[in-house]
Amino acid sequence: MHLVSIAIILGWQCLRLHCTQLSALPPQPDEQLQQQLLLLLERIRLERSYDTVLIYGGAPCVFHSLLQQLEVPTVLLSKGSSHSDWDFGSEPLLLSCGATAEQEHNSRTLTKLQQARRLVHLEADVSPQWLCEDYFAREQHNVAMLHADFATTGSFFSCRCFQQENHVQIELQDSSLIYVQQFRNMQGASIRSEADQLPPRAMIYRDVESGKFRMLGYVSNLVNTFVERVNATLELRDDYEIGLITYHGDIVNWTQHNLLDVAATLSTTMLADNFDYLSYPYLTTSYCLMIPVPAPMPYKKIYIVIVQPLVLGLLVLFFLVFSLLLIYSEELSWRDLSLANFLLNDRSLRGLLGQSFPLPANPSRHLKAICFLICFASIMTTTMYVSYLQAYFTHPPLEPLPRSYADLRASPYRIAIHRRELNALLKGRNLTTANGTNLYVQDSWHNFIQLRDFFNASYAYPVTRARWYSYAEQQRFFKRPVFYYSSDICIYRQIFLCIPLRPHLPYRDLFEEHMQLMQEFGMLKFWMGRSFFDMVHLGLSLLKDYSGHQPDEDALYLRDLTLILYFFLAGHLFACFVFFIELYRGKARR
Repeated sequence: MHLVSIAIILGWQCLRLHCTQLSALPPQPDEQLQQQLLLLLERIRLERSYDTVLIYGGAPCVFHSLLQQLEVPTVLLSKGSSHSDWDFGSEPLLLSCGATAEQEHNSRTLTKLQQARRLVHLEADVSPQWLCEDYFAREQHNVAMLHADFATTGSFFSCRCFQQENHVQIELQDSSLIYVQQFRNMQGASIRSEADQLPPRAMIYRDVESGKFRMLGYVSNLVNTFVERVNATLELRDDYEIGLITYHGDIVNWTQHNLLDVAATLSTTMLADNFDYLSYPYLTTSYCLMIPVPAPMPYKKIYIVIVQPLVLGLLVLFFLVFSLLLIYSEELSWRDLSLANFLLNDRSLRGLLGQSFPLPANPSRHLKAICFLICFASIMTTTMYVSYLQAYFTHPPLEPLPRSYADLRASPYRIAIHRRELNALLKGRNLTTANGTNLYVQDSWHNFIQLRDFFNASYAYPVTRARWYSYAEQQRFFKRPVFYYSSDICIYRQIFLCIPLRPHLPYRDLFEEHMQLMQEFGMLKFWMGRSFFDMVHLGLSLLKDYSGHQPDEDALYLRDLTLILYFFLAGHLFACFVFFIELYRGKARR
């Protein structure tokens, strides 16, 4: 029994010594790789935190061994692509099990994960230079990669776009960044753009010193300042015809087909099927009609305009009240009350018109008080209407403004519009055939803009409020304004205008950040405020009066007094009629 106990104790000691020797051995290669990978992932997290991990590729994979140790939600895409859109509002980290493991075919997921950081495990026969070129061709630039010897060397690679060698080698213990904002300095790389030459947002001119084409305008200035900020080169075509306006829809199509990077024009979100090619809204404005200012009201209508129905009713009421008071206060009785004396009281009528009228020899104090009220009312009435007449004769009011499409159809004006714009509005049901019965459709976009820029007062034109600012500034040099911006007849009361961008543009976030800074610091308002003077400086607008020289009417003619003569004649006829009635009643009493 003692021998068995001794044997058990000796066996336990041997097993303990063996386990101690095993624990002192160096870690196995798989364990060392896992440790190195965990350190690398922690370093990536310290640079910029991530809260979701996507693993592209099937087993066996070095990243699969980390699943139990990752403390974030993990999505496995063993076939290299997702079946549905990426809808996670999170910061993802993409891990690829091989150079060709990521084969994403979902376009929406590609767009949302374009700026995501990627870590790729390379096969032995794949070079970092080839992998960086492959990802650059996909417009994906935040890529780091590691070879199979990462477990022993602790070195890995990161792609760099604007360098002679498109990647750098980084040690795990280095302090340099793994993922950098590569497009903050583009090292003179070109940015393709196109200006639609629609003043004042994008205008083309030739620089005298360099002989090259340059852009100017509140949209062009945004593109110019961004190009300078990221140290890029603006690339414009060499065959511009200065002053020839290009339809903005064509430029949007060129941008969607990857022919342009950043277009110097504006496009609305209202008619867009998707927003992949549109930036953050640059302008919020309205889209209404600029309508010719109505002609001044003829002098003959002024006499009717100054008499408001409510005021006229109050004057008649005062006349009747004063008639009753005069009848009663003369003898403090109603003996002289009659229908003719009540409705045609000459003293009350003449008093309200500011004329003198006879009083009894010894009027009572009641009668004096009533006469004082009549005189005060006559002073107020005559002063008010004389002021109205003088003001309206000096500056006649305008004819009634159209307030709806029905009013516009009844007016002599037609709506001038470009055919492609009309088709888009009809397609979006923003303009109906009932509202478009009095249209003047232009097939040439250039001719339509010229018709509007020359202030042809035969038509009304759709225009954004942003464009109206320069028209309003130009009309300050006119003798009288020709057009006004109607806030009542609008196609869109609020629209967002965006910059067209190439789909999958890798520096979209930098461009939108620059745009928001220009808005925040007031540069957009400054550019729009001086846009008209930029047009004059480039010779695209003239300090010319398009209002026409209409002679002011400085005299009254007989035709202007026809209504007054008609009222005068009607009053005399009515007085004669009343006079004959009184004669007849007098004879009847005799």
